[in-house]
Amino acid sequence: MRVRAIDHVQLAMPPRGEERARDFYEGLLGIPSVPKPAALAVRGGCWFVAGDLKVHLGIEEDFRPARKAHVALLVEDLPALLARLRGAGIEVLPEELDGYDRAYVDDPFGNRLELMEPA
Repeated sequence: MRVRAIDHVQLAMPPRGEERARDFYEGLLGIPSVPKPAALAVRGGCWFVAGDLKVHLGIEEDFRPARKAHVALLVEDLPALLARLRGAGIEVLPEELDGYDRAYVDDPFGNRLELMEPA
């Protein structure tokens, strides 16, 4: 018996944030939005899936963004993605560490994301 992998990550967002989430996660990061199962769709929120990558955003009434805790996403062509984010007015904090080029960005709700690509 062992834990093998993470199936998905879930971040919180405030009520009625679905359109902003889709604009960011699908529109800017390129992770397609997928329908939630009907039983869960009534709760609001949205899901994004690209292959094994699954990011769920759930509604939290008393929402507070994750500022220190964060999701680290492996990306291809980090410079192009960062240029797209900057072009959309997203603040990017670049860093190189441990053989990775990386940058930190906030989603539209203030949740911290780390974007990484092997150097």
